Formats: sequence, structure tokens, C-alpha cells
Amino acid sequence: MSVALPLAVLARTAEPVAVVRRFLALDAVVTGANGLAYLAAAGPLGRLLGVDPGLLTGLGAFLALYGLGVGALARRREPWRTGVRAVVEVNAAWTLLSAVALALWLSPTTAGAVWTVLQAVTVGGFALLQHLALRAVEDAG
Repeated sequence: MSVALPLAVLARTAEPVAVVRRFLALDAVVTGANGLAYLAAAGPLGRLLGVDPGLLTGLGAFLALYGLGVGALARRREPWRTGVRAVVEVNAAWTLLSAVALALWLSPTTAGAVWTVLQAVTVGGFALLQHLALRAVEDAG
């Protein structure tokens, strides 16, 4: 099954605002789960990924809090547009910084390098989907 099919199902609605909320909610769940995993298992994940557990703990705290913030934004009947733009920008920055970190200063294991790329692609995908959904809201209203 293609990733496009579940995303198309999430985007299927007559209300563009609902699409924004759904993509924000999906981002919040994935980001929050990632952050909690980093917090709960920084040592074992650090060994697997070849990343300092202290870095994972810090990233985990950031991601857990960020996920809560994105989730709060998703719960609003009409998400604050400036907030959605900020989420798009933070997600785009995360994507870029992941690539820069991998190229310039991280020395992960193979699993860590693959994880970093997959995470960057996922977060970049969230940024794109959220941007397009917000643009559809702005075009409709």
C-alpha cells in the first residue's frame, strides 16, 4: 500500500480547515511519540543510532513539548494561521538541520544515518502537506 492513499483519505473533505487540523494532528502524534521514545530510551536508542544519549534526551524533551503545542493548535476549531505557518517553518528548519547535522557533525551508525534521513523526509512531508492545506484554506476564504 502506498503512503499516498492514507494521506489522500486524511485530505478528503469539503472543509479545507479540517485538512489543516488533520495534518497538524498527525504531526503532533508522530512528533510526540518520537519525543517520548527518545526520553524513555535515550541510552539504548543512542547506542543503536550512534548518537549521544544526552542529545536524544534534549531532542526528546523538545519534540514532546513541540508535539503538545502542535496538538493544541490542531484541536482549535479554526487553527491560528500564524501558528500553522510557524509549524511549517519549524518543520522545514528541522528537515534542513537534520541534513546539515548528518553532513557536518553527526557520526551515526548506519541505522542512525537511515533514521535521520527518514525522519527528515517525514518532517519535510509534514511541512509540505501543512503548507498546501493552509494555502487551500486561504484560497477558499
